[in-house]
Amino acid sequence: MKPRVQKVFQNLDPAPDAIVVANAVDPHLDQTFFYLFDVPAGLFEGSLAIAHPDGKLDVLTAALEAETAREAAKKDPNVTIHVVGREETDSEAKKLLGGAKKVGLNYRELTHEWFNRLDKTFDGTEWVDVSNAIRRARVTKDPNEIQLLRKAGEIGSKVGREIPGILKAGMTELELAAEMEYRMNRHGASGRSFSTIVAFGPHSAEPHYSPAETKLKAGDSIVCDFGAYYRRYASDITRSFHFGRRDDEMKKVHETVEAAQKAALEAVKPGVPAKEVHLAAARVIDASPWKGRLTHGVGHSIGLVVHDGWGYGATVEDPLEVGMAITVEPGIYLPGHGGVRIEDDIVVTKNGYEFLTTAPREYLEVAA
Repeated sequence: MKPRVQKVFQNLDPAPDAIVVANAVDPHLDQTFFYLFDVPAGLFEGSLAIAHPDGKLDVLTAALEAETAREAAKKDPNVTIHVVGREETDSEAKKLLGGAKKVGLNYRELTHEWFNRLDKTFDGTEWVDVSNAIRRARVTKDPNEIQLLRKAGEIGSKVGREIPGILKAGMTELELAAEMEYRMNRHGASGRSFSTIVAFGPHSAEPHYSPAETKLKAGDSIVCDFGAYYRRYASDITRSFHFGRRDDEMKKVHETVEAAQKAALEAVKPGVPAKEVHLAAARVIDASPWKGRLTHGVGHSIGLVVHDGWGYGATVEDPLEVGMAITVEPGIYLPGHGGVRIEDDIVVTKNGYEFLTTAPREYLEVAA
């Protein structure tokens, strides 16, 4: 945990005297708390993590999760656990921060209630927004994070391989989504990493569609966008299928999206501006009959959340870095007809990239 604390401070010049990361109540939990304090379970509502420039970390938590916290802290002698009642948290934090004059806060995740509470407790303290430093630290992953992302990707990939065998005429989008989530849990997930997208027929032309009671019928295109959590780390995978009688146009659309993803992946190298990955995919699509039908950025960072603070499109100059875990997800969407998206998780390596998701990507017609 010490290296992660130091990694955040390395992105700050000048550095504050300390950084405070505060959890509210679920779902308003700052995932940076779990980045700095590598604890695999628990909500830690109302808990604080106080990070110091030397890499030490103080964690203030309630008795409810004290044993979980103590067990996690055994991994790093630089972590100290303070078990406090809810009404004691502020006074204990004040003791630990001592005479700190400048304190960093993660403005991007901090609730207004917590800010007011901290501001009252530490009257006269200068607050510094360290959100960007935290984002930069989290966007590249350490080997342990990559291993957890790989496991989350394996779970998603297993379900991706199983989807064709689940499909049957008359099932609803919600039924398929429920079955996919059940299977992710059976394969070891602690839950879904976001609300599962299952879209049949014309609905598959809407990238962020929410599944409903629509029933599957012959001739439908299908888009399934889903992901698993494994020990807090997320996967995000999309696979597209065709059900029943062939639609020649949608087959060609699928093949074009597959080619676009391949072109995007070939552009992935350390130091390359992220926009080049997007533009490589866009050039393939814009050279096809479906020019302009890629309606979103081609990818985003993944990690402790599925959209982990960074995304890229046609104008993003940020260079790719070794250890970045990102998605590559081109798509073509034809309103009123159907859509295709193919999405994979990768990690940037010194020679290019490594797949974290491995389910087949090729066009597949499933018999009705």
